[in-house]
Amino acid sequence: MIDTLRIYESEAKDEGKGLFAGSGGVIEVQNDLGGPDFLNKWKGKTVEGVIERVISGDRLLARLLLTEKKHWQVMTLIAGIRTPSTARTNPSNGQVQPAEEFGDEARAFVESRLLQRQVKVKIVGVSPQGQLVAAILHPRGNIAEFLLQEGLARCNDFHSTFLGPDMAPLRAAEEQAKSARKRLHRAFVPKATDSKEAEATVTKIVGGDTIIVRNKTGAEKRISLSSVRGPRAGEAAEAPWREEAKEFLRKKLIGKHVKVSVDGTKPATDDFEAREVATVTQGGKNIGLQLIEGGYATVIRHRKDDTDRAPNYDELLAAQEKAQEEKKGIWSGKSPKVKNYVDVSESVQKAKIQVSTLSRQKKVPGIVDFCKSGSRFTILIPREGVKLTLVLAGVRAPRAPGRNAQEKGEPFGQEALDLANKRCNQRDCEIDVHDIDKVGGFIGDLYVNRESFAKVLVEEGLASVHEYSAQKAGNATELLAAQQRAKEARKGLWKDWDPSQDAQEEEQAAPVESADADVTIDNKPEDYRDIVITNVDSNGRIKLQEIGKGTAALETLMNKFRSFHLNPSNNAGLKDSPKAGDFVAAKFTEDGQWYRARIRSNDRTAKVAEIVYIDYGNTEKQPWSKLRPLSPEFNTQALKAQAIDAQLSFFQLPASPDYLNDAINYIYEITEGKELVGSFDFIDSKEGVSYITIYDPKAEGSHKVTESLNRRIIEAGWGLVPRKFKRWESSKAFESLVKNLKEAEKVASDAHRGMWEYGELYED
Repeated sequence: MIDTLRIYESEAKDEGKGLFAGSGGVIEVQNDLGGPDFLNKWKGKTVEGVIERVISGDRLLARLLLTEKKHWQVMTLIAGIRTPSTARTNPSNGQVQPAEEFGDEARAFVESRLLQRQVKVKIVGVSPQGQLVAAILHPRGNIAEFLLQEGLARCNDFHSTFLGPDMAPLRAAEEQAKSARKRLHRAFVPKATDSKEAEATVTKIVGGDTIIVRNKTGAEKRISLSSVRGPRAGEAAEAPWREEAKEFLRKKLIGKHVKVSVDGTKPATDDFEAREVATVTQGGKNIGLQLIEGGYATVIRHRKDDTDRAPNYDELLAAQEKAQEEKKGIWSGKSPKVKNYVDVSESVQKAKIQVSTLSRQKKVPGIVDFCKSGSRFTILIPREGVKLTLVLAGVRAPRAPGRNAQEKGEPFGQEALDLANKRCNQRDCEIDVHDIDKVGGFIGDLYVNRESFAKVLVEEGLASVHEYSAQKAGNATELLAAQQRAKEARKGLWKDWDPSQDAQEEEQAAPVESADADVTIDNKPEDYRDIVITNVDSNGRIKLQEIGKGTAALETLMNKFRSFHLNPSNNAGLKDSPKAGDFVAAKFTEDGQWYRARIRSNDRTAKVAEIVYIDYGNTEKQPWSKLRPLSPEFNTQALKAQAIDAQLSFFQLPASPDYLNDAINYIYEITEGKELVGSFDFIDSKEGVSYITIYDPKAEGSHKVTESLNRRIIEAGWGLVPRKFKRWESSKAFESLVKNLKEAEKVASDAHRGMWEYGELYED
């Protein structure tokens, strides 16, 4: 036997094998990867290897047989899995840390199959700690799959991007172990969520990862996209992209039909309610994936036991890695260009500048940013860089309830707002602008999907038509037809509609309800009404009430109103600081009685409001502490404000302050406490002013009943005929009336009465 061995040894020496090969026979072993060049060369390749040592179920010492004369012996993590840890000794204090449950079993499982075995090693990456990550391929398959199938490991999400499509078999193996409740998964409870796809419509984009959808029954719910997190406000690199992500979703989803597959729930936190997480697809495309691909969101790193995640989680991780490589969105290191919109409804001055530009254009593209009520919207106009308040022309929608409990709305106000949100909110739109109102709102038409929303609102019985405004806007025929259909169907506002009411209203309607100041009038209106003058302000503008049902109803209401405020239980003041336009109850300083009033302006430093008594037209300043909220039973829905703004027709007051005061006193003298007749010559609905000629049916002495008070004031020298007329005042229908007033002016001038005491005046 020994002789045979010597023969073999002699042959080995002669052939220079092994120990007898000299310097060239030594195999060099490297114990680290040596830098990025290793991965650049070998990533994605499968090489031969030998498992020298098993440290734990997912951590090995592998010898990579890369070349004949050089091997790499490195710490290797099994790609795609994480197993429980084994017992180990802390070198700093010598204490032994016990193994986690199934940790030793997982190591024994690997040792029995791989230790000192030659295997295939597929190199896929390197961990952040510089350790090799590789798939270890046993002759019968991937060892990771076997560990997962036996419940000895869990999938490692951090390796998903290394493995790509090869991660899918590992996920399937883990699901198999969960279903069988093996080892690590023995307490596994399947999700109770019904993951069946449901169809819905997206009604609102809440943020870069959250939407509100409405199902076929009309119920709405908030949905967060599974495993996707929109840009966070607290992250400097992400925060600038919040609006971009929201706009991306708005363009993709708002108003669109989607399929929703619920994957789980997000638990409630201090800031948010519990909500469902779901996979949302539109047109067969996964919305969460598109967000990640565009760099508009990041992938949530779930806890190992968190199963409420997207079914395509690995695909999301791969898309995020690609977006990072291509420096898209939040990964670009740059902030997007911020779109700043100038609020042109902030003041009347800004609105006047912008209205000329917008009114010349037709179908101006915009975005409905917010619905304030059924007929009032905030619109963004990207190409002009402005945002504005749009008021629908020709219609009036009921007022919606305010945010606090005191701000109660009108009947069907909430329904009108709900319809506006459903049809318009966040939608692309087109607008036609006709004019502006007194506070900077833009009056015009709103089109969503090429359909007039004013028509939709009226057709649903959630708005009424203001006929004159509709005529002016050019959409009266369409709106009145829609209103008639709503009446006949007894919808909304018209649920108690009686056709006979319309006939009565037509009979009682005034000949000229309203007109444009830039028109001529062919026939003088025969619109006479019994009136009483309630106030003449410092500018000479008259406040009047119409005598009849309105004043009778006001008297009844005021009796109840005063009794209400005499009750000590109703003496509570305003809870919040009042805003301009708010209706309140106020005690008039001169008579100590309570009246309905509206806030005209506020001095917030002194906490004093300037108020207008809406039924009489007089004004005064009152401390906030003396005001009370206006109870709903006394608001303008119960009885509209009775004071009407008016000016004397074809009449101008003196410009000099001294003569002006004398003129106002004279007007008081001949009108105070008298029941008069007003001829409504023209009603300017835009300015809210009625131009009237006043007659005293009980005139005495030298004054004739047919002589107007307008003439008496001019003849007394306390007014004059304007030198410049508005277009309607120049109408032939009023020629004789103007001539009569000019004759009165000449009488006053010749007699040097009032403002003419020093001779001829030429006032503009």
